[in-house]
Amino acid sequence: MARNVSTGRKAAVTALAWGVGLVIFFPILWTVLTSFKTEGEAINAHPSFLFFDWTLENYHTVNERSDYLAHFWNSVVIALGSTLIGLLIAIPAAWSMAFVPGKRTKDLLMWMLSTKMMPAVGVLVPIYLLARDTGLLDSKTGLVIVLTLVNLPIIVWMLYTYFKEIPGEILEAARMDGASLGSEILYVLTPMAVPGIASTLLLNVILAWNESFWTLNLTAANSAPLTAFIASYSSPEGLFYAKLSAASTMAIAPILILGWFSQKQLVRGLTFGAVK
Repeated sequence: MARNVSTGRKAAVTALAWGVGLVIFFPILWTVLTSFKTEGEAINAHPSFLFFDWTLENYHTVNERSDYLAHFWNSVVIALGSTLIGLLIAIPAAWSMAFVPGKRTKDLLMWMLSTKMMPAVGVLVPIYLLARDTGLLDSKTGLVIVLTLVNLPIIVWMLYTYFKEIPGEILEAARMDGASLGSEILYVLTPMAVPGIASTLLLNVILAWNESFWTLNLTAANSAPLTAFIASYSSPEGLFYAKLSAASTMAIAPILILGWFSQKQLVRGLTFGAVK
């Protein structure tokens, strides 16, 4: 009897998980399917889900109208650049907070996290003026700096959580063996926290790749990433749903593929230290 209840509960949880997954995935599936429709079918009041005249016209139009590879390269540089610089800053910061905490360490962490609660539009004007006056407006360097600062609290918080799970005695043993501060972080701490660092890197690449507020407000043409590429298909004449869906599919495809192939590493990192 107990086994039947356990089996039924497991089946119910599995069904619920699949249901939640399908609900989350449905908008992506709808976007992909819409990208293969004509504009007329896309705006139909009663659109067909699968049975329609499939066409690649939207992808041809998008490729002819926009330089997809240029936008793609801008996204790669901005996402990877901001994430790597953020890690270089956050690893020493998280190390000091985890292993050499001060009286105000928790207050500092809470203050860093509170900056993420502030509406981005509240600091748009000063950041825009700073970017303009320093010549960083519409440049990949400017966006890398901004996104590094925007995502740095998350990077520090995640690394701090992972580092707290590492026994401090291991680092003390390294110091007793004569390891310098740099060697302790580079050769002892970092290898032990590889799962956590990898998941932090992956998550922040996704956040930077999907960032639209700053990319739309601080770029025009020279450094526009794929988020600006998508927005270009919303015009005063109206929304071109099929072409917008095609552009969206082309923009999200690389990050979906990255997430699919790195899901094991991401889950491993997110559960790092959960069980000792």
